[in-house]
This record gives sequence, C-alpha cells and structure tokens, in this order.
Amino acid sequence: MVQFRLPKHSQIQKGKVFKATSNSSTLRTFHIYRWNPEDGQNPRMDEFTIDIKDSGPMVLDALLYIKNNIDSTLTFRRSCREGVCGSCAMNVDGTNSLACVKHIDEIKGTIKIFPLPHMEVMKDLVPDLRTAFKQFASIKPWVENSEKPKRERKQSIEDRAKLDGLWECVLCFSCTTGCPSYWWNSEKYLGPATLLQAYRFIADSRDTQTKQRLSELDDPFSLYRCHSIMNCTNTCPKGLNPAKAIGTIKKMMV
Repeated sequence: MVQFRLPKHSQIQKGKVFKATSNSSTLRTFHIYRWNPEDGQNPRMDEFTIDIKDSGPMVLDALLYIKNNIDSTLTFRRSCREGVCGSCAMNVDGTNSLACVKHIDEIKGTIKIFPLPHMEVMKDLVPDLRTAFKQFASIKPWVENSEKPKRERKQSIEDRAKLDGLWECVLCFSCTTGCPSYWWNSEKYLGPATLLQAYRFIADSRDTQTKQRLSELDDPFSLYRCHSIMNCTNTCPKGLNPAKAIGTIKKMMV
C-alpha cells in the first residue's frame, strides 16, 4: 500500500478553544485557520464561540469581534466592508467568499474559515497574492489608444454595455484560487481573474490594441490551460462569469 509523507509542519493541529461566557440562543462557533511563520509550529484550527448579537451579521463582523475582544493576534485583510475592495477574500464553509458580504445565517453549524486555497500563506488568513498581481499587471490593465483625439473618447450605449459583467471585478482572486488549472500551472497560466480583466480591455471600444493583446495571450499556457471546469464562475462573490470571458477570448483567437 502506497503511503504519503506530508512535509514538516503541514499537518493542521487542534488549536486553542475560546468558549462563550453566556448561554444565548445566538451563539455561533468559528473554527479558524491559524499559522505564524515565525514560531516554527504547525498550523492549527482555533475554536471561538461568540454571540453574534455582539458582533454583527457578517463573517467579517465576527472576525473583527474576535480580533478586538478575544485574540488580537488573529491576522486577516479587510478594508471597505462593502464588497468592493476584494481585500477580505477567504474560504468560508468550503467556498471562496468575501467575508464582508458573507452572511453568518447562510451557514449551518460550525463556521470553518481558511485562507484562499492553494496559495502560500503569509500568516493566518493572509495569502501571498504577489504572483497573481504580477500576472494582472502583465496584461496591461488600462486603455491603450494610439490616436490622440481633441476631446474625450465617447462610447455608444451598446459599446458600454459590452463591459457589464467585466468592470465589476474587484480582484479578490476567489475565482483564480478556486481553479484547479491554476493550482497546477500558476506560474504560467494567468488564471480566471486576470483573463477576465484582459477581456475587459479587449472588449473596450476605446482600446486600439486588440490584436496585440490577443497575440500576447496566444501561447500554450497563458490562456489555453483553462479547461472550462467552471469553478471560477461558481465561486465568484460578485456573480460574474470569468469562464464566459475566457471562452470569448478563445473564439476571438480563432
């Protein structure tokens, strides 16, 4: 029988337990992934039971309550608290989500929270997204136009409508980190979030570099590692469809 030996410090251990001091009917238990690269210890799952009447209705509210009142060392990213910055992306109850718009009442039983999957962890719930942002920068995420008009470039209502479902992306990378193709080819495959953004500028009527943008994606990995698994679309917390954008780019290649 084949046996696999996991790398040192990869096994998740049972962590600390913080019980509630009341018997309220609104108590909820959170199991939260913890890992500190400086202490040399295995990652662990800490358990926190809190009264959500004291915290607020969203997962991010609970995390802030835990950090402010129970364990100040808990580390995670957050900023806008309105689902528009993408900072608080994490895996909640098995699905990549934005913690600030993930309602606690949507989850039954214990709430398990992990960092975005298949990315190196910097600490606790903070993934290392440097590679993902470098890939995003590689597609030149701005309008390129060689013409120099005398006034602003206007779009028709129809041309502007082509950008709907694209510009709303907040670069939380929930889709990218939920994509098996990206897990195995993250150094070469650009991933759903970056390709969605690439199509946003390809589809923009004000951009004149469509051929150049397409040619830069025309290699075996940047675009074509996508196998239409659809995890990206299923997990997008903004309800966008990266798989459709990627499919449209492939059609334009043909």
